[in-house]
Formats: sequence, structure tokens, C-alpha cells
Amino acid sequence: MTDQASPSPDHRALIEEATKKSGLIWVRGSGVPSLDPQGPGEPARALWHVWHDGAVYLIGDGPGEQPLPGLVDGREAEVTVRSKDKGGRLVSWSATVLELAPRSEEWALAVGELKGKRLNAPDGEAMTERWARECRVVRLTPTGSTASLPEGSLAAAPVPTVATTRQPIPASVPRLLFGGRKRR
Repeated sequence: MTDQASPSPDHRALIEEATKKSGLIWVRGSGVPSLDPQGPGEPARALWHVWHDGAVYLIGDGPGEQPLPGLVDGREAEVTVRSKDKGGRLVSWSATVLELAPRSEEWALAVGELKGKRLNAPDGEAMTERWARECRVVRLTPTGSTASLPEGSLAAAPVPTVATTRQPIPASVPRLLFGGRKRR
């Protein structure tokens, strides 16, 4: 990371525009230690977000919501933003993490913005009450430092989940997809 006392207008504009336009950002929190003492810590996670009032707002850590591991109040996080059209890395920036108190004025403003972006909520309009009871709302404020783009791809193995399988597809799937026609 490059340390800058105050972000230049160009850096601020790049961070804001790239983050606003990207549907997902990759966030790595500094609050979770690595299981491997030599390792880098928790891997970055793709998270949906809202950019509002100069910061990123996230909702998570509740039933049916995205996990927010390593995002601890008062610590730092690294945010990586991709290009919406090409998918390549545009900018990586550091942020200060602030957990908002449920039902506070800033929390209500953030939830109002997040509510409009939340897709497929199981409880519709009641989700804000569920968020107040069971979830965390986190604000990531840019510190002004950005990282230079890496030389390599930094590709990593996916985070383990029970949602993936390593079994071959059933023999009937190609027939269903292609209607008995042979593939060329």
C-alpha cells in the first residue's frame, strides 16, 4: 500500500466511480487471523454493497445474509474493485471499518440505501427489522491509500462451501439440454 496523508482528487474519483459502478467488491478484513501462521489471513470475499456519502456500506453476518469475516470495528480492510465491463481489477484501496449501531441515524440512512439493492429478500419490507435484530451494518471509509496493481493474477482456490459438488453430471443432462441432437 502506498501511504498518503490525504487522497488526491484523482484517487478519490477513481475509488468512488469504480466502487459505485461495480456490483461486487472483494473485501479482506484484518480482524481474522490466518489458520496458517505463515499465511496471509482470511481470503478476500466478494460482497454486494452500496456506495453512499463517500463510503461503502455492507450488510451481513445474519441468517440469509452475506458473511463479513474479519470486518472488525476500528480495524482496516482492503477493498478491491473490478471493472464492470471487462471484469479486471481497477483499484485496490484500504478502508477503516466502522460498525453502525442498530437503529441509529446513520444506520437508518445506510439501511435505506441497502434495502433498494437487496435482491430476493425472504421477508420483503420486514427485512429492516430483521437486520436490526440479527445482522451487522458496516461502513468502509477509504483511508486514501491505494495499492499498485499486481503483476500476476492472484487467482486463489474458492472458499470451501457445502454448495459445491465434485460429482459428474448425470448422463441425461446433455439429452435434456440438446434435445437428443448430437453436439458438434
